[in-house]
Amino acid sequence: MSNALVNSGPGIAAERLEQIRARIRQAAEAAGRLPETVQLVAVSKTFDAPDIVPILDSGQRVFGENRVQEAKVKWPGLRDRYAGIELHLIGPLQTNKVREAVELVDVIETLDRPKLARALAAEFTRSSRRPRLLVQVNTGEEEQKAGVLPLDLEGFMTLCRDDCGLAIDGLMCIPPVDDEPGIHFAFLAKLAKDVGVTGLSMGMSSDFETAIRFGATHVRVGSAIFGVRA
Repeated sequence: MSNALVNSGPGIAAERLEQIRARIRQAAEAAGRLPETVQLVAVSKTFDAPDIVPILDSGQRVFGENRVQEAKVKWPGLRDRYAGIELHLIGPLQTNKVREAVELVDVIETLDRPKLARALAAEFTRSSRRPRLLVQVNTGEEEQKAGVLPLDLEGFMTLCRDDCGLAIDGLMCIPPVDDEPGIHFAFLAKLAKDVGVTGLSMGMSSDFETAIRFGATHVRVGSAIFGVRA
């Protein structure tokens, strides 16, 4: 995590954050929604603590990380300095990292298989912490991508709720790169309604406005705020 950033810096990142906030407001209002119904998750994966500080100083408190080990390096110290941080795990979670994840993050967006559901349930009986949970859905049915297949979602939700005693707040998806994202966002919104959840984590830097139009409650924006790595 030591490579130089491209087209970024403390002032530029803070300015970009304000631009993203304005675009979220505009997209929500265009969709007939209140802007506060859309939560910005600033994706800080691969960025070091000094890169994140200007965003924290601008009032952002919700962040997304891909890896538990990386998050462990950065966030305990930042949490000591800034109150009210909410950390989302948006990358794959290995079962051997469940205990660390439960101790560290506030939302796990990538619940995607029975083994992980059972591991989380077991950890919840041991720990006093209860991160909120979203189920990742593989809306494009891509072999290389994590996520529950749409046809399996109802059964997986039953396992999570009835067998494991887990409360599920919503669904998350990452559309295929070459597909029209709106199709997948509309599909995820329908699936959420079918299984009785309201949270929808969908939309990233290139398509979050489309996601808001289809009902996103969380948008995950990284490069449009922080810039990209060299």
